[in-house]
Amino acid sequence: MIFDLSFSPATLALIGLVFGSIIGSFLNVVILRLPVMLLARWTRDSREFLGLDPVHKQSITLSKPASHCPSCNTPIKPVHNIPILSYCYLRGRCNACGSSISLQYPIVELITGLITAYFLSQYGLNVKTCYSIVFSYALILLAVMDFREKLLPDQITLPLLWLGLLINLDGLFVSSGEAVVGAIVGYLPLWILFWIFKFVTGKEGMGYGDFKLNAALGAWLGWQMVPLVILLSSLLGTLVGCCAIIFAGRNKNTPFAFGPYLCISGWIALQWGDSIVQQFLTF
Repeated sequence: MIFDLSFSPATLALIGLVFGSIIGSFLNVVILRLPVMLLARWTRDSREFLGLDPVHKQSITLSKPASHCPSCNTPIKPVHNIPILSYCYLRGRCNACGSSISLQYPIVELITGLITAYFLSQYGLNVKTCYSIVFSYALILLAVMDFREKLLPDQITLPLLWLGLLINLDGLFVSSGEAVVGAIVGYLPLWILFWIFKFVTGKEGMGYGDFKLNAALGAWLGWQMVPLVILLSSLLGTLVGCCAIIFAGRNKNTPFAFGPYLCISGWIALQWGDSIVQQFLTF
């Protein structure tokens, strides 16, 4: 234990719920603003490369401008910015203009809070729990961002990859050798599949962000979990995709975000991967 605190599991769960929901509120900010920041940078670099005049727009960062309603631009009061509770109090509507507030905000806050509460109540406050929570936060961030924007930015996937290799130098989750091989095995199969699919169809079946995310999962969980992650994510993606086509009339040629299913499968593998693999081998 890194702290000798005698909190009960219920107290730790409550602390985790409150702390996690606050972090979830920040994750929402990153989900919404990071793609805009990246697009602005890519546009600036492209115009500079082409010798075009720069476009002067208000710069957006994770801290500026302050939180405001996207419909009427009214600044959000602190009392209306409390995770989960404010959404319920406002009944999902902006207090100024009455426009609807996206369900993404309370859902991300609630999921982040529940996951934090789960880890703290089940495993206590220790090094492995803290890294498991950080890992979960990164997966939530990547899953929602890829679902919204079809984007898995290097600014998140690569630090996640290197952090997995770093913490496993001492074998926190797996041995250092398993982590290194896991990163390689996580990247190569999807990269090979990408080029086979492109050679056969002339189309790109997935993005490079998927390779990097899977490599990061391999670095955290070890090479033994990579086949499980790929299998689970493929099954989940196929199931959801078929349901969307059959019941929602989704066009089968519409781009499909694979990252969320990798993230869900990676989290499942973190929690129950060993048991699933053992049950499969026994079967």
